[in-house]
Amino acid sequence: MNHTTNLAAHRGVAPRILLAVAAMAGLSSTGCQVDVGGQTLPSAYYLQDDIQYFPAGPEFKLSREAAAQKAYKKEIGGEGCGGKCGGGCASCGH
Repeated sequence: MNHTTNLAAHRGVAPRILLAVAAMAGLSSTGCQVDVGGQTLPSAYYLQDDIQYFPAGPEFKLSREAAAQKAYKKEIGGEGCGGKCGGGCASCGH
């Protein structure tokens, strides 16, 4: 048997396997949007994506809730706690 022929055959296989593994790793790591640890990472083409515009909302995010609380305090009047607090009560708004 020819030892040099077997050695040459093994030398040709290892680089091809490494090249195939490197190619698969390169193809699998690009072009997709990925979710890693709850964080969404962009795709390779994020610069060409359409821009989404979200208009600015109100500065105070809970304006409806604040208005509802104010209306409730106005509805129950100055005697919200039965007048037992003597003023300065944070729960009834005196």
